[in-house]
Amino acid sequence: MKAVGFDRPRTIEDLHALQDIEMDTPVPGPRDLLIAVEAVSVNPVDTKVRQRPLAEPGFRVLGYDAAGRVQAVGDQVQGFKPGDRVWYAGAMQRQGSNAQFQCVDERLVAHKPDSLGMQEAAALPLTTLTVWEALEDQLGLTPDTAKGKTLLVVGGAGGVGSIGIQLAARHFGMTVIATAGRDESARWCQSMGAAHTIDYRQGLVEPVKALGIDGVDAVLLAQEPDPYWAEACELVKPLGGIVTIVDARGPLDLNALKPKSARFAWEFMFTRAMFGVDMERQGEILSQAAKLVDEGVLQTTLGESLGPINAANLKQAHRRIEDGRTIGKLVLAGWED
Repeated sequence: MKAVGFDRPRTIEDLHALQDIEMDTPVPGPRDLLIAVEAVSVNPVDTKVRQRPLAEPGFRVLGYDAAGRVQAVGDQVQGFKPGDRVWYAGAMQRQGSNAQFQCVDERLVAHKPDSLGMQEAAALPLTTLTVWEALEDQLGLTPDTAKGKTLLVVGGAGGVGSIGIQLAARHFGMTVIATAGRDESARWCQSMGAAHTIDYRQGLVEPVKALGIDGVDAVLLAQEPDPYWAEACELVKPLGGIVTIVDARGPLDLNALKPKSARFAWEFMFTRAMFGVDMERQGEILSQAAKLVDEGVLQTTLGESLGPINAANLKQAHRRIEDGRTIGKLVLAGWED
């Protein structure tokens, strides 16, 4: 089968940073689905893993977001059959979706929304899982308890921010404030459901207070937390919470949260698959999200399609993500003969 992989850490400008390769088609294990990959999207985690040394020699295939059709199933699989159209984000410890065929544990997979094509669907799984887990599992929010509360999303126009705005505003019933550094980004955030946008270059506290809002119930840091940490702690209300998804460069001072009894949590979407803990939860979340998409509550966050799945187009996607100016998700679809 065709795939795109890397064999050692390289900058994205290196000719061999990502390479078109041939690999054996994987064989599904007892609970695996063998999926014919039709579309993928690219996330910051792809660029970060590409720059890490490999534990073993050979090629590593990246890719965590995908949509495709089930080709074959393991002998213990019960919820899927060949021909099913599915979406998923996979597991970090296994070969990824930048390949014609991929094996994925059925517990991490759901039937994709009927109302979306493969490209539109591939934009959503990883970020949807990240935000859903961040709000519900990490901060303890639900549509019943969050309605009317305020969420600040730092990094509103990115992939996580885009679906975070939608889920919080349209499903959880929250008032969402999103940071955006450009007019184009602000318009995108508003189209996702943000009630307010603020320019992060002006800080967080003063722009939020200028809206007539003294504090927020929750903060979703979809960017490196360090530059925003002190102001996020100042803005969060008593008994509120802050959740972040990006590694901090240095220690984060949690003492500012103590007087408010405010919680802090990390969200890492790959935890369940990495440790084999409550993996069914991710399939359930994606099933609920598919229903919300088909009901018109959520929409795709596809920002741009870059063409077929190959090394050249994936390098372009990695380069643009590393540049830090993407809006929505970058998607690739199909394989060239």
